[in-house]
Amino acid sequence: MNFKLTAMPYTSDLTDKEWEVLEPLVTYIGPCRPRKYTIREVLDAIFYLEKTGCQWRMLPAHFPP
Repeated sequence: MNFKLTAMPYTSDLTDKEWEVLEPLVTYIGPCRPRKYTIREVLDAIFYLEKTGCQWRMLPAHFPP
């Protein structure tokens, strides 16, 4: 049986509408190496930390390290 695990959304995750506002401000346009994690994933992790007050190393496993 094949299935894909997906992260469950947290209340701290950016909505699509919020991402539309932030994306032009945080996305670099130019030559750079491929990213392992998207900027949106990193921001979701930062907002999760801010909302919950947990330590970076205590983030759930699906967030960027």
